[in-house]
Amino acid sequence: MKLADRRKICVVLVDRANYGRLKPVMMAIRDHPALELQCIAAGTMVLERFGRPVELVKSHGLPVAGEIYTELEGSTPSSMAKSVGFATVEFASEFQRLKPDVVLIIGDRYEALAAALSAAYMNLCIVHIQGGEVSGSIDESARHAITKFAHFHFPATKRSGDYLRRMGEAPETILGVGCPSSDLARTLVRHLPEEVLNGTGSGATIDPAQPFLLTVFHPTTTTYGSEPEQMWQLLRALEREHMPTVLLWPNIDAGSDHISKAIRVFRDQTAPNWLRTITNLNPENYLRVLSQASCAVGNSSSFVRDAGFFGTPVVLVGGRQVGREISEHVMAVEPREAEIVAAIRSQREHGRYAPSTLYGDGYVADKIADALATLTPYRQKRLHYIYDSKEGLGSKDASTRNSDGTWGVQRNPAQKSGPARRKTAAGLHG
Repeated sequence: MKLADRRKICVVLVDRANYGRLKPVMMAIRDHPALELQCIAAGTMVLERFGRPVELVKSHGLPVAGEIYTELEGSTPSSMAKSVGFATVEFASEFQRLKPDVVLIIGDRYEALAAALSAAYMNLCIVHIQGGEVSGSIDESARHAITKFAHFHFPATKRSGDYLRRMGEAPETILGVGCPSSDLARTLVRHLPEEVLNGTGSGATIDPAQPFLLTVFHPTTTTYGSEPEQMWQLLRALEREHMPTVLLWPNIDAGSDHISKAIRVFRDQTAPNWLRTITNLNPENYLRVLSQASCAVGNSSSFVRDAGFFGTPVVLVGGRQVGREISEHVMAVEPREAEIVAAIRSQREHGRYAPSTLYGDGYVADKIADALATLTPYRQKRLHYIYDSKEGLGSKDASTRNSDGTWGVQRNPAQKSGPARRKTAAGLHG
């Protein structure tokens, strides 16, 4: 197929976790004969203090069509809200320039919400990966808002797909189930070279052949102000264990500066000879570290999703992931020193768990690319409920009952409205 005839898919990347999950999809889009890959990098993907992960995208042979700077410094609720506004403006400018046919968004980041807002108001078709999930923080609200802007969905689990239908999304717009990060996990060479841990960051030298902990702790924006004490509780628990520990710096959400300050003060006061801090790891290396860790401690969603692929024991601290589907490898605790210590010791004593496919079977990316090539874009969304059959009526009409008991919004089911059914949809479910 000629390049001019290919469907242009614009992938939005806003942080390192985004790229870790979308890399297999981007490669599948790039290699698909009916698709053309575009990419806009925003958020922490382009910031020097996060290691400019966008350069990694380019090094993997994936085109980056645009880079936008949207983050207002401060890491406060106000700066996050203002960053959404800046991002909405910048994404609109890039979409106007690139003129994609479909915008592909993943997850629940506030930058992704801005991209969805811009795309929807520009009548661009939106496909959303990882909709329908439950979690803590403002992220859950952002995720569900993106769902209502999105025209098609690729949830990570069957329960999430069910929740999307219960939110009023048409069943035929749910293109399949599974998280594409499972593709990386399935093909990963798990050998962990020493330079992956010690060739970047600072602090103690970590021997990957010996037991070590992996810690990631991000702020929970809905409890802004509590993160310094929570981080201190976690650090004191790690100090009591005194195990070699790899700690990744937090994301850019409101409260992240408080967490970073707590880490720095802790290092200055205690000079821990067991702790190594790292800013960023590429997707494969992060999964290698996660797969080889004796236990993962913190509140990253990767501990719920990706750690399950490897059976890595997890101590999930605090409320940032409350409500997420979890496999047996996860032990949830409050952010209290004693509880964290007890959970780490329990998980280490247990050892590795059986691998879980809750979040995907490792064959997801190609399904997403095929769906992107065959879906029929549309603009006008409506709640699927209005097309439910009315009791007592024949097949000629479909409608919904008003609050006063009368019937409203009637249509003939033969009239096409909303998304056209795709010929291949049935083969992508499950």
